[in-house]
Amino acid sequence: RFAPLLTGHHWAPAYGPVNRQCGRRAAPPPVNRKGYCSMEPQEGTPETSGLTTQVDNYCERLDASFWAEPVNAITNLPYLLVAIWMGARALRAGDGGAQLLAVLLGAIAIGSFLFHTVAERWAGLADVLPILLFILVYVFFACRRFLALPLWAAALGMFAVLPWSIAVGAAVNTTIGSINGSEAYLGTLFLFFIFAAILARRDPETTRGVLIGAGLLTLSLTARSLDQTVCGVFPLGTHFLWHLLNSAMFAVMIPILMARRTPPGSPASGAAQI
Repeated sequence: RFAPLLTGHHWAPAYGPVNRQCGRRAAPPPVNRKGYCSMEPQEGTPETSGLTTQVDNYCERLDASFWAEPVNAITNLPYLLVAIWMGARALRAGDGGAQLLAVLLGAIAIGSFLFHTVAERWAGLADVLPILLFILVYVFFACRRFLALPLWAAALGMFAVLPWSIAVGAAVNTTIGSINGSEAYLGTLFLFFIFAAILARRDPETTRGVLIGAGLLTLSLTARSLDQTVCGVFPLGTHFLWHLLNSAMFAVMIPILMARRTPPGSPASGAAQI
């Protein structure tokens, strides 16, 4: 029952060739696959279980072909560009933590591209697992560098992210219902604000950066949440904005973490080095 909260995806295994006319999950009653509007598996469609099951989560996708989501697929390129940029900066700075985040961001780019082209469940996992790992690793280093917590406390904070995200997502589902799977990421957004509140007095510069990142994530989550809603009036959907805005957010948040790293051998060296 918690799978959508963990992955941010709601698996929908059938396609509708005229979704642009009737709208995703629109008012007309679902009919068979040739009737175009149903998001439920129909007679003759693939099985609804297994890692190779094809899925249809986005306005732009109207069939099962590789390039059925060209804009959603191509807008993963900024992820890769930011990953290369951040990786080069981290390498020059000798910042192993930022290098790891850059590698994970590159994996996000590849996984998301696969999901928006192959569109099968295994590709969905290739999309969301690097995102989860990035969040966990970032929280660990944020606890070390922003809050100067000891290793054990930073690790505890990292492992608390998953149950925290599940709890927040479940609370949202219970109160207002699903927001197109975006509830899975609200826990991360709230963590941004928690870090900003803790740092507000001791480090205003970092606080400003974290709040800028939170603002970008808020906008990207809004775009992600609206994708299915706007299909009838904007057939391209808004999911591509999730990619573009998140790329900008990564370009803000990784340098903030790098700036808080204490150079090895300095008098203040310690937790902030890692």
